Amino acid sequence: MLGSVLRALSGMNRCWLALGLVTLTLFLASLPDLLREAAVLALHPPRLLRLLQDQQHRDQRPASPAAMSESLSQPSLLSQLQVADRDWLPKAEPLADGGIRYLYKRRPGDPELSIAEIKALMANPPSHLEERQAISVLLGLLQRRGVAVALSEPIKTGAAAEWDPQQRTLRIRPDVPSRGSIEFARVLNHEAIHVAQSCAAGGLAAQPRPLGIATPLTPALSAQLAEPLYADASADEKVMELEAYAHQDRLGTAQTLLTLHCPEGRS
Repeated sequence: MLGSVLRALSGMNRCWLALGLVTLTLFLASLPDLLREAAVLALHPPRLLRLLQDQQHRDQRPASPAAMSESLSQPSLLSQLQVADRDWLPKAEPLADGGIRYLYKRRPGDPELSIAEIKALMANPPSHLEERQAISVLLGLLQRRGVAVALSEPIKTGAAAEWDPQQRTLRIRPDVPSRGSIEFARVLNHEAIHVAQSCAAGGLAAQPRPLGIATPLTPALSAQLAEPLYADASADEKVMELEAYAHQDRLGTAQTLLTLHCPEGRS
């Protein structure tokens, strides 16, 4: 019996030895790639810092996209946007001397309004119904394709929103709805285009790639890409951002791209 036990132990030792050799072989095979990546990170400290920050944020977030999607209720969102749209309308404030002062908020890039334009806007306020309908349709398209949309802080510092293919989650900063329907539609369109870029690369979980949309580089787009948010972006990343910025103001474009590149039923 002792001989049988010794033979069994000897066999186990040979198994462990074989497993160790296989593990060592796989490690040595991947060593050049690991060294190259380490060299790249050493030469680009901001990239290393960004990777560490992203991983730290991911560790603090729920892994389930379905759980994150619970933070966005479409009826509540649309109601909030309607209230915010009213807050963006100009207001007339009477002065002590009998005059009137007109107050209004401007979004970045909006032109300054004349008194006549302010009065016309107050007399015929826009409903922004078209923007809210487009938002509702686009949210439905994203949901049916398995994309979770959450009102939560993006991982990337300074971003109004971001598309996370790894978690199939589109995060929008919680303060964006307070900017009204126009701005929310713009942000949602932008990120939905990034979702289409992932689908074009192979699926929702794939890293996005450019769609090849014709996008002339205007001074306004150049200014967008020159922001610190994209200081470390690669050439391909800047092309993808260019595509998203160039088409984010066109209601329906993100819907078309999503339908084209992300057919329902294909994840």
